[in-house]
Amino acid sequence: MSDNAEDQLFLGRQPILDRNQRLFAYELLFRDGSRNFANVTNGVQATATVIVNAFAELGVEAALGSCRGFINVDEEFLFSDMLELLPHQSVVLEILETVPPTAAVIERCIALKAAGFTLALDDVIQLEPEFAELLALVEIIKVDIQPLSRVELMQLVMKLKPIGKQLLAEKVDSREQMEQCLTLGFTLFQGYYFAKPTIISGKKLDHSQLSLMKLMGLLLSDADTAKIEAALKSEPGLTINLLRMTNSVATGSTAKITSLGHAITVLGRRQLQRWLQLLLFASNKEAGPSNPLLMLAATRGRLMELLAADLHSGDTPFADQAFMAGIMSLMPALVGLPIAEIVAPLGLTGAVRDALCDRSGVLGDMLNLAESSESGDLAQLSGNLARLSELTPKLLNQAQTSALQWANSIGQEKATN
Repeated sequence: MSDNAEDQLFLGRQPILDRNQRLFAYELLFRDGSRNFANVTNGVQATATVIVNAFAELGVEAALGSCRGFINVDEEFLFSDMLELLPHQSVVLEILETVPPTAAVIERCIALKAAGFTLALDDVIQLEPEFAELLALVEIIKVDIQPLSRVELMQLVMKLKPIGKQLLAEKVDSREQMEQCLTLGFTLFQGYYFAKPTIISGKKLDHSQLSLMKLMGLLLSDADTAKIEAALKSEPGLTINLLRMTNSVATGSTAKITSLGHAITVLGRRQLQRWLQLLLFASNKEAGPSNPLLMLAATRGRLMELLAADLHSGDTPFADQAFMAGIMSLMPALVGLPIAEIVAPLGLTGAVRDALCDRSGVLGDMLNLAESSESGDLAQLSGNLARLSELTPKLLNQAQTSALQWANSIGQEKATN
């Protein structure tokens, strides 16, 4: 195994035990190296990395065996439909204490439960009235016992027991703490008294950004499955990763995935796109979700799509082409290659290719309009708008507002675009 840190992947795993100290589950933890701690600066990227490492790079069997995995979910990742890529029977979504119990959060949790996910609430140290609805939805309540005195812990448990949820004592560091929690009726336990997190390591499979973008291009252009399969065949690392991920998602089905075509069919195109999004989130630090270029690409793609609908209402293929032209127009800055080299292997339609390479055609005019709307050059904006006479300043303003709201609200779109 290479000693190069960039070639390695790391995953923290701490056991969760039942009352008989039998293994119940693991909490999967973000680790950026072999040291048993991590400096998490981006919650979404950390969670995406945990998911990729556990379910794709290592495989669900290596990460969890027959147990379930608890995965930390912050507010931004909670609303990402990348969560739906996870095998719900193998994971527990651990909602962090920083997630506010807003109406939108409650609605999202109801939807996740309906999809079959098990929810847990992390680091509970007091029973706050505003969390009542969220507590009613989760199956497991994790109580952080460290900041609580014996009396405070007893009082908290007396308030939680009538809710009828499974109580998990976390940060149990001594036998005395364990015995108190047993007496109080906790059914699950986690902490250094039982085991510190262990580090599972492996070698990362090499997925170049260009390869990921090529696959994204094929998916966005609705290419035949045969073309997607052919693109994967030239990328053995991605192929192995895809088979692992698909087998993880398909856990519990009667048949295992044995071929690329079968994997694509079982996973589905939308899920395949989410998988690529996760890889982009987890593996690309320079172009990670906080990169403003990715945010701009997401906004520009959505703006182009909305303007296409204004120009040709009901023409879905044209709107899809406009979206692709918008996001692809920023790829040179993201990957450091000329647009012609990026476009060449993607098999794009002539209209999209001409717009990107020559700024010709209606899509080219729309790209120029989008760029001038971003730059704030009013004279240039006015000239570009005049070339698209069906569009008005009011329509452009509405589309800009909608595009910004969309890009801000959907975290995974930042990584995709």
